[in-house]
Amino acid sequence: MPWKHRHNYKFDGTITREVLDNYLSRSICMEGLLNGRGDLDDNIRMLTHIGAKYIARSICLWGGEANLLENFERARQQLPQVRSADPEMVLEACIFEIVTPEVEQVPVPGWAFTALGLPVEKRNFRYDAILYPLAQRTRSWGRHGSIPDVSQTETQLWFYFLAASYIDLGFEGIHWGQVEIMDYNDPHLDHYARVFALARAYAKKHARRGMVLCNAHVPSGGLVRDGELLLDFHAFPLRVKEVTQHPRQAILQVGYRNGIFLRSKGGRTYSGWKCEHLPYFAELDNYGVSKYPGEAGQGEDWVWGYDEISWFAAQSKEYREKWLRYAWNWIRKTDPNGYLEMPGSRTETSPLNHHRWYYANAPSAASPDGLDDEVAICSIWRSDRN
Repeated sequence: MPWKHRHNYKFDGTITREVLDNYLSRSICMEGLLNGRGDLDDNIRMLTHIGAKYIARSICLWGGEANLLENFERARQQLPQVRSADPEMVLEACIFEIVTPEVEQVPVPGWAFTALGLPVEKRNFRYDAILYPLAQRTRSWGRHGSIPDVSQTETQLWFYFLAASYIDLGFEGIHWGQVEIMDYNDPHLDHYARVFALARAYAKKHARRGMVLCNAHVPSGGLVRDGELLLDFHAFPLRVKEVTQHPRQAILQVGYRNGIFLRSKGGRTYSGWKCEHLPYFAELDNYGVSKYPGEAGQGEDWVWGYDEISWFAAQSKEYREKWLRYAWNWIRKTDPNGYLEMPGSRTETSPLNHHRWYYANAPSAASPDGLDDEVAICSIWRSDRN
């Protein structure tokens, strides 16, 4: 049985600021929950034990479009099991800043053409038509992955297909990835406004609570068009700062790199309320490892040579518990609009100990690699009085 909260988690068609804050205050990253990462039964046990409500990245597919429909089918079978454990949970899907040639193996459904006002054709998605023009293709994801250009009609068709498909499966949140590297040809955000409007219109008719909660990584602080916030809440990495005089330790700091603290933009939300700063959560991000893991001063966003989640996972259990409590309290005190997204399941890159995945689960036969952080998360949340 889920832990009984005193908070209100009811929404229908729109969401109040209070309810949104309640969800963000119980957010946790469970990357791949519904695409085969970890033991599903034990993950559900942990989520209900700690009282999680917003389950970020619960289906998290990076490229690999050839397996997309197969992953959809697995999620279709497994999602009801999660929902039956706690109907209030919001499960989040991801639409990332990547597309690969495998997208050409995915048929375009007729309803997607119709929604965008295009003639219905019998064809698959077109890879090149989703990309930036050749002169703007200055960044990629290796040899076979590229960044979509949201101004392209084919990209909007692809994004709408994904969003509507996830809504049909029962997902009520969508993380739209690094939106600001896909909008170079969308200076006034007209194209993103269209994509989000189409997704929300579909959710209004087909989502179980008439809404899909949209968020994305926003280094600028948010997407605002004519005073209207395009996202329902913001998300960003924590931007953890290493403390070089204390080996392997790290802190949070306002103004460090491009952290979002005190910078979340405000305006009028889709739900109709106004704010000076849109609520957000900050997460322990994954992005790989430097050439010198474990060493300070590697530059960029490395924390002792690691990405954030790998640095965190490499600490002792005692330090992880202490640090989670520190980060939770620091964010709530520093910026009342922000929340710590707890780590539950995430890609890890640790060449020194060869770990490839972080799990917060209590270690057991079902989760032998669990690092037993669920007790700390549960304790922090249950002591939260706000």
